[in-house]
Amino acid sequence: MPVKIRLQRHGKKGKPFFWIVAADARAKRDGKYLEKLGIYNPVTQPATIELNVDSTVKWLRNGAQPTDTAKRILSYKGALMKKHLLAGVDKGALTEEEAEKKFEAWMSEKGDKISTAEEKAAKVKEADREKALEAEREVNAKREAEAKAAQDEEEAKVKEEADAKAAAESEKESKEEAPAEEESSEDTKKA
Repeated sequence: MPVKIRLQRHGKKGKPFFWIVAADARAKRDGKYLEKLGIYNPVTQPATIELNVDSTVKWLRNGAQPTDTAKRILSYKGALMKKHLLAGVDKGALTEEEAEKKFEAWMSEKGDKISTAEEKAAKVKEADREKALEAEREVNAKREAEAKAAQDEEEAKVKEEADAKAAAESEKESKEEAPAEEESSEDTKKA
């Protein structure tokens, strides 16, 4: 019976969660499986992958074929590298101790690359956050300046209207006083 190493979907709609399983190729995607090898959660940042490397290598050495996505996951976690090294042991090119040392060195190097990539991603995320905060500060400052300008303009209009009213009232009062002065001057002329 042909065996595939593939993903079996679980989780809610819109929130996928996968089991990595060894299953008969004729079985349904989410159906019967022979052995659960690990989990894969693509929703988390970064994606969570837990894999039993030894069981996976056992299935690979017995002829199980991984699907494309499963192959990428197995490569990422080192299962394909371990299978390659064990093939070298079978051919006599390496001893088991040498293969184990090479695998551990490869895993530590891979771990360093992953940690530096995570640090870079964190720095980029922090820089993006700072840019967003700076842009927000600029927008807020611009809004405050516009609000202050509008308020100053409103105050200037109110002051201008008050000055216009005051000028109109003083003009009105001066017109009222001018005829009264003319009448008093006419009265003095008649007398």
